[in-house]
Amino acid sequence: MKRAPIRNIVILFLVTRLLLLLVTYFGYILLTAEQYSSAPVDAAFFTSWDHGMVSHYLQIAHTGYQTPSDTALFPLFPLLVTALAHLLGNGDWSYLFAGMLISNLALLGALFVLYQLVVESAGEAVAQHTLFYLCIFPTTFIFFTASHEALLLLLSAGVLLALRRQSWWLAGLLGCGAALTDIVGILLIFPYLYELWLRRESAKLWLALPPVVLLPIGTALYSLYCRQIVSDPFAFLTAQPLSWPWQELWQACVELFWQQPFGSFYQVRVLLNLSAILVFLALTLMGWSRLRISYSLWNIVLLLSMLLLSGLDRHDPLATSQRYILIMFPALITLAQIGERRPRLHQALQIMGVMLLATLSLLFVMNRWMI
Repeated sequence: MKRAPIRNIVILFLVTRLLLLLVTYFGYILLTAEQYSSAPVDAAFFTSWDHGMVSHYLQIAHTGYQTPSDTALFPLFPLLVTALAHLLGNGDWSYLFAGMLISNLALLGALFVLYQLVVESAGEAVAQHTLFYLCIFPTTFIFFTASHEALLLLLSAGVLLALRRQSWWLAGLLGCGAALTDIVGILLIFPYLYELWLRRESAKLWLALPPVVLLPIGTALYSLYCRQIVSDPFAFLTAQPLSWPWQELWQACVELFWQQPFGSFYQVRVLLNLSAILVFLALTLMGWSRLRISYSLWNIVLLLSMLLLSGLDRHDPLATSQRYILIMFPALITLAQIGERRPRLHQALQIMGVMLLATLSLLFVMNRWMI
C-alpha cells in the first residue's frame, strides 16, 4: 500500500479553499458595496454561503424536521451539524460554521481515501490528476459550504476502497452511513454485490454476506423515523417525485432549444447541466474497460438516479445533477487517465475548471446560482 503524499494533498486542499475565500471576499465587496465606499463589510459577508439547499439543511439542524418535504434531506449530515453546533455554543452562527467545517473536513478525508483508491489501480500520476480535477470541478464549491455532498463522497469512496481490500464490515458500516446521508447511498449495494459475485467461489464468502445488510438498514432506520415524525415511512420518496430517465433529458432539450430564448439564464443552466451529464456518461462508458467494474456500476446507478429524480416541473429539469455529479469520482479517474496522456488537454481542463469554478462560486455567493 503506497502512502498518500500528505503534504501535496493538504496544499491542494488549502489552495482551493483560499481561492474560494478570495472569490467570496472580492466578489461580495466589489458587487455589493457602494462605489468608492469606505464602509466596512457587514455580517452578510459571512453568511453569503448560506443559500438554497444549504439553508434547508441548516434549518433542519437547528429546528428538526418540520414538514414532509423536509424528509427529502437525509439525517446524518444535519445530525452532525447539530452536535458540533452545540459544542460551539448553539448560536445562529454556529450552525453555518459547523456545517462548513464538517463539509471541508469530509472533503479533506475524501481526498486521502480517493488517492488510495486510485493509486492502487491506476498509479501515482492518475491519482494526483484525479484529486486535482475533483478540486477544480466547476460546482465543487458546494464542498466548501454546509451541505452533505462531501460527506457522501467520503463515505462512498470509503465503501469502494473497503470493498477493494475485502474489509466487508467496514464497507457495510460506511455504506450504512451513506444510506443515512442521501437517498442514493443505498445504491452502494450494487458494487458491494458485484464484489461478492467476484468471490462467489471463495471459501470465506460467508464472512462477507452479513455486512451487506447494513446498507438497507440505514435506509430502513430513516424510514422508521419518517413514520414517526410525519406518519409516512416513504415520505422521503414522495417528497422528491420520480420520472423516467429519458423524460428529463427530453425536457432539458426542449428547454434548451425551444422554450428558453437565446442567452436566457435558464438556457445557460440547462446547457451546462446537460453538457456535464453527457460528458460524464461518455466517461462512464469509456471507463467500463479501464476501471474496476464496481466503480463503473456506482457511476451508472448514480447517473440513473440523477435522471429519475424528477425536475419536470422546473425550467432546469437537470438541476439535481449539479449535486450528484460531484460524487461520480470514477468518471474523474477515467478523465485523469486521458489527461495524463494528453498534456494539452490537461492544461485546457485546468484553465476551464478554475475559470468556471470561480465564476459559479461567485454566482452562488451572490445568490444567483442554486444547488
